[in-house]
Amino acid sequence: MDTSYAGVFRFRLWWCGQWLEVLVDDRLPTVNGKLAFLQTSQTDQLWPALLEKAYAKLHGSYEALKYGSLLDGLADLTGGITESIVMPELSDGSALRTLLDTSSVVTAHYFPPPAEDKTATSLELEMNYRIYDVQKVDTTNEPVYLIRLRRPLGHGETPISHIVLDTALWKTIPQYERDRLMTASKGVWMLFSDFQRLFPRIEMVHLDTETSRAELSLSEKQKWQMKMHQGGWKRGVSAGGCRNYVNFFHTNPQVQIMLNEPDTVIISLNQHSIMEPKVIGFSVYKMPKFLTETANQMFFKRIKSTINSQYTNSRQVSQRCQLESGAYLIMPTTFEPREEAQFTLRIYSNKPLKMKVLDDPPQMTKAALVKAPPGSDSNGFFQYETLFLQLADEHRTIDIFELQELLDACLPNDYIKSCVSIDTCRQIVLSMDKKGTGRICLSDFKDLICSLKHLQLVFKTHAREKMGVLRVERLRDALKDVGFIVPERVISLLVFRYMRKDGMLRFGDFVSAVMHLHRVFELFYTNDGRRPGSDAVQLNLSEWLKNALMC
Repeated sequence: MDTSYAGVFRFRLWWCGQWLEVLVDDRLPTVNGKLAFLQTSQTDQLWPALLEKAYAKLHGSYEALKYGSLLDGLADLTGGITESIVMPELSDGSALRTLLDTSSVVTAHYFPPPAEDKTATSLELEMNYRIYDVQKVDTTNEPVYLIRLRRPLGHGETPISHIVLDTALWKTIPQYERDRLMTASKGVWMLFSDFQRLFPRIEMVHLDTETSRAELSLSEKQKWQMKMHQGGWKRGVSAGGCRNYVNFFHTNPQVQIMLNEPDTVIISLNQHSIMEPKVIGFSVYKMPKFLTETANQMFFKRIKSTINSQYTNSRQVSQRCQLESGAYLIMPTTFEPREEAQFTLRIYSNKPLKMKVLDDPPQMTKAALVKAPPGSDSNGFFQYETLFLQLADEHRTIDIFELQELLDACLPNDYIKSCVSIDTCRQIVLSMDKKGTGRICLSDFKDLICSLKHLQLVFKTHAREKMGVLRVERLRDALKDVGFIVPERVISLLVFRYMRKDGMLRFGDFVSAVMHLHRVFELFYTNDGRRPGSDAVQLNLSEWLKNALMC
């Protein structure tokens, strides 16, 4: 008995943008003494069934394995990105030979048309054969291309050297050329024209320098260079949907690449929603110049996309692109807005390129709170002053509860009164109170009334879907009009704090967000110049905003 055998098997699989190790035991489900699921009639090896069990563990059940495709399996086992090309897209054998020049595993799916005799070729139906070589040989007429295919042989199978459908063309190849090809290497040789008849598509997995090390047959090939970004689509923040939704498309993640010279680039978008996949895709825009912050809504209304992938609910969408030198903007999206998922975007290239994930650096471009103009005492503020003094203490100041009562009495309609909640009043007092007393004076209140009128105009400008509510996807642009430019992670925190269940913000929510931002910006700029001591923590503005808004 082998005492070192523990009955545990370890599989390493590429899952949701990272390598995962999956441990399974050797107990496999059976029915009547036979394996219940994956079986083979040509070998007694159990590793395929153990691998299937590891997959079932990742997916949650064997039932879940009925979905997926061969390309998904290639990606999971190798960590590469996959691509499928239908046969009509290959003009001749030279195009196929070009695919073999790089560190890519190229396979062909055998599924001949109904008119073909499926027993005449000795090929196994619906099997993927790996393509190892493409050679151009002379004939008595014009040169032709020959393809060498191979797959692992089953137990007792006899290898064959070639398959010929077009015997007339085959005979035009000199005998010495045929002998050279048959004796020099293993596999099955076919005429490219016969190959096109029997194999409807090419399926490939592209491997970069790291992932191709284990495949010795690729050691001499040109290695793909890879850039990767892992991100996500978040409701109200970065889930703007496809180009059909022109008002929200710009809120999607924006990834910029820079090519110094023309190159072949393969862009691959993988979603991490395995159980409930979303319909995903991407668009590519040729940029007039290299951007340092995100492109706005008007940019995408003016400029047409250069490349658009298909949109599908598969785990991966990939596109081969021939790009000229310059800057390009890649927009990974779900088809519908507000659909949440994590994703991995990978860009494979033959030559080095630069990649940058665009975001807006935080800044306050103007004061969010509007000062009451001189002489405001005679411009309709008299009625507010009377009520204010009735509620104020001996120092002529009011707290948050008195402010709530005052706003409820002063504000003209329900649309404005949505900012009379105690939470909004608390944010107002915290933002306007300079002494730390938790109270504001009459001049502060006048400034508040002027600020609310200004914020109301901004809110109305962006609240286009329905009177009195702001769609959360428009919050970022509305804040820009107020005077705040903030990065994605800050918007994410504001959405988390202030968004309602219906995905909207009321005017009070908008006011609270503005007051909250005003306070944390003011605190940062007020304390930015102090000398750090032993008990000080140094944060840049982005880090400060993130931590302050989480409080």
